[in-house]
Amino acid sequence: MAKKNTSPDELIATVISGIEDVKGKEITILDLREIENTVCDYFIICEGTSNTQVNAIVNSIQKKVSKELKDNPWHVEGVDNAEWVLMDYVNVVVHVFQKHIRSYYDIESLWGDAKTTVIETSY
Repeated sequence: MAKKNTSPDELIATVISGIEDVKGKEITILDLREIENTVCDYFIICEGTSNTQVNAIVNSIQKKVSKELKDNPWHVEGVDNAEWVLMDYVNVVVHVFQKHIRSYYDIESLWGDAKTTVIETSY
């Protein structure tokens, strides 16, 4: 699949749309660009209510990004247990958690210096 130059904003919007398509919850964007020595520019964090929903969110994101932006994640891990799936799109890293795992690791607090944007959902 030929990859075109995708802007981070396009990728973020498409990822969020993929999350919303399957009713992912508590969507947050962390802008890491102002923080030194980070591995990427943005984290997108969301949660599902079960292993099934976490997998559905991951599949929805992958399908939507692949179809609309002709892009695939560089790396995906955590799909087997579906408690915390990490999808690495290089400059944008997506974290799909189950609620209890998200609370335990509390990534938002670890990256407390990041600019945080909470996405409001209507469901």
